[in-house]
Amino acid sequence: MFLELQSPDLNDWFAQLWCRRINELVDGPNASHIIPEALDRCEESLEDIFNGRLFDLLDAALSDTVSRFPVDIQPFRDMVEGMRMDLWKFRYNNFDELYLYCYYVAGTVGLMSVPVMGIAPESKATTESVYNAALALGIATQLTNILRDVGEE
Repeated sequence: MFLELQSPDLNDWFAQLWCRRINELVDGPNASHIIPEALDRCEESLEDIFNGRLFDLLDAALSDTVSRFPVDIQPFRDMVEGMRMDLWKFRYNNFDELYLYCYYVAGTVGLMSVPVMGIAPESKATTESVYNAALALGIATQLTNILRDVGEE
């Protein structure tokens, strides 16, 4: 199979592509027409992917990735929840609320990536510290994106 010849980088790309597809629902050109049920269908599709029931080639690519790496479904579910937040929440009252949003839409990407990218065997870092760093990087990236967008919106 083609996917078996690919590197962890490409498998991580498949997870990133799934994230992009979900994000396009709420930030893409048709975002104003998206209803919560569309995200419900995405979550159902996610369950199907993790159980090997596939709809399209992107599902197949991600399914192959989750079958070969110890990827947890929860960050994917959490990302869908973040997309739901995009449909109704536009302002955050405090940093804790903003942090939670950033976790859902970007911190999850870091958590999805670690099992695929792996931890170098010679690394002295604990698994927990690597996951924490990946989470922090995702959240920092989202905060940077928000700051960049403030002047545009």
